[in-house]
Amino acid sequence: LIVLIPLSTLFWKSANLGPAGFWQAVTAPRVVASYKLTFGASLAAAAVNAVFGFIVTWVLVRYRFPGRRLVDALVDFPFALPTAVAGITLTTLFAPNGWLGAPLDKIGVKAAFTPLGITLALTFIGLPFVVRTLQPVLESLDPEVEEAAASLGANRLQTIFRVVLPA
Repeated sequence: LIVLIPLSTLFWKSANLGPAGFWQAVTAPRVVASYKLTFGASLAAAAVNAVFGFIVTWVLVRYRFPGRRLVDALVDFPFALPTAVAGITLTTLFAPNGWLGAPLDKIGVKAAFTPLGITLALTFIGLPFVVRTLQPVLESLDPEVEEAAASLGANRLQTIFRVVLPA
């Protein structure tokens, strides 16, 4: 009921507008700007998470190093934080007087309350999902398959694109 009542109200109010009113509401300049921000930031965060999530997963699965368990635990950090706390923390960190915002402000980069900040927040929240999804797949992929590709003359990028990513 907590979800269905607001959802039904959304459809009911939209139906009361009529097709012309609905179209006018969803194509208003502020609404279109919100679509652009939402989809643009989400696409950018997904691209960053795809690249860096794969790299983090690869390092955690294939290499043993001091601090590996700490990195593995830090990946789960966004899961431990409520979303509101994560947002407040990121805003505080990236504010012009924050730990990360002050150095960025000196070089002219504004992060808090900007599309960049939204992209950073989406990346922070989404990275653990990418890492924890890829981890079992990379763990099940036998390193000998990669060694076989290398012995057949494949370079590192060919091995990643033709052996690892298809799996």
